[in-house]
Amino acid sequence: MNADSPPSPEHDAQLAALQSLTTSAAANIPGVDFASITLYSEDGTLRTVAATDQLAEKIDAVQYELREGPCYGAVTEDRFVLVNDMSATTDYPRLAPRVVGLGVWAQAAMQLTHHGRRAAGLNLYARTPGAFDRSTVEIAEMFASHAATLLEYVEQVEHLNEALRTRTDIGTAVGILMERYGIDRHRAFKFLVRSSNNRNTKLRALARDVIDGSFGSTTEEDRASQQWPD
Repeated sequence: MNADSPPSPEHDAQLAALQSLTTSAAANIPGVDFASITLYSEDGTLRTVAATDQLAEKIDAVQYELREGPCYGAVTEDRFVLVNDMSATTDYPRLAPRVVGLGVWAQAAMQLTHHGRRAAGLNLYARTPGAFDRSTVEIAEMFASHAATLLEYVEQVEHLNEALRTRTDIGTAVGILMERYGIDRHRAFKFLVRSSNNRNTKLRALARDVIDGSFGSTTEEDRASQQWPD
């Protein structure tokens, strides 16, 4: 979702669905006290998109900060990570004391999706050491499968929404250029494409500049807009 665009009803519905799934996971997976879902973006940023407790968000954030822990491992390297006693593990020397200090003793994290540098993970937390057993893993696998399907759907919808927004912005910019230069739609679109190439700027970004009035054409571009053949 772009910063200049308000959340759409579809986006809100997707987040509500992820929240519902996370709540169900916490309520039905044995040993789990609360849960969350992490998204790992192509630019390396991590964020929690659903959580059943503020403590889950807080512990997620600590792992994002340290780049250490089951939550981080599940979306970057490992498909599944389980630590049944944080006070006894040597795998996370910086994280473990902070997590135990917050009253959480066990954590499991499962990778849900992974596409290039994009990934998502389901995080499960327990206030009791040794809370997770085989049934925890088996039922968590089932929830992970459902969550992965939902996330795939969310990603497809986001791509579709982005494509529609791009098409709308370009169409609006073309209309503005038609009026500005007194040219037809074909020439206006060609002007936009060529300016995008010359400036090494993405087409939608340039279209947004035209729409918000920050686009300043050069003399050469103005002249070319009248000279390009149909």
